[in-house]
Amino acid sequence: MVVRFWGTRGSIPVALTSADIRDKIVQALLKASGRSFASAEEACTFTREELPFSVNKTFGGHTPCVEFDLGGDEYYVCDMGSGARPFGAHLLARQHGRPATVNIFMSHVHWDHIMGFPFFGPAYVPGTKIRIYGCHDVLEHAFRLQQAPPCFPVAFDQMAANMEFVQLAPGKKQNVGAVSVTPGLQLHSGDSYGYRFEIGGKSVVYSTDSEHKLDDVDETRRIADFFRGADIVIFDAMYALADAISVKADWGHSSNIVGVELCQMALAKHLVLFHHEPANSDATLERLLMETRRFEELTRKGPMLTVSSSYDGMEIEL
Repeated sequence: MVVRFWGTRGSIPVALTSADIRDKIVQALLKASGRSFASAEEACTFTREELPFSVNKTFGGHTPCVEFDLGGDEYYVCDMGSGARPFGAHLLARQHGRPATVNIFMSHVHWDHIMGFPFFGPAYVPGTKIRIYGCHDVLEHAFRLQQAPPCFPVAFDQMAANMEFVQLAPGKKQNVGAVSVTPGLQLHSGDSYGYRFEIGGKSVVYSTDSEHKLDDVDETRRIADFFRGADIVIFDAMYALADAISVKADWGHSSNIVGVELCQMALAKHLVLFHHEPANSDATLERLLMETRRFEELTRKGPMLTVSSSYDGMEIEL
């Protein structure tokens, strides 16, 4: 299985500005001061091997969309943020006209998590089967509403794919194709649901848009059990801890520090920071990743917890 990230920001899509690009160029030139390159290939090697991620690359700006690639013509994906557009293009290119089945698991229906669906190419292709899973009663209504006049020029019913909405029960495990899926209730305005996916002895938890408060012992134990032994936990780390417990308390999101603590309790193997604050620059996100890894090292009492920060285009193979 390959976990592929198509969108990793929270709340609203963002793009690099001209000032952002200029700053990256300046940093690269300063790093290369006094160097000369005999070829473009040599310059590319320098950027790849000697520049930090925040200068050489970008975390990207699409809102949530995460694919679990098992191969074949059946696809599994969490959320339909703006990252759904490049995911759809990828799917169509790989299918070469063959019909596909797409299983979509919705954490909730706030706009940043459904806004990419009107631009999801496979939804317009006859023969495509799309099953949208979720625990909210308003699931279908929300998808239809964002494409209703005057909000969008193409009505939901004009999409040519075979659509089906499937209601899931929180806490109840269900098999969807080759995957075992368990949704879990999370603290967020209007409720949000995390998902635990299990296949072939591997497990991935998708837990975004949730405010985990460790002072609630029973809730903490429940979430740690949900994360228990997971190979990967994709975790809402939108805020730094100081923001999460002060000015942005009760805003429905968690912090990098809480992510480490929960994963350590659960003996999870790999924490992936997700749902990045749209105001944070690449340099800020890279700094937060370094701080999170240092915190994990200082508080480690058992096996090492791998910590990564998700970015658009990131792939993790299990």
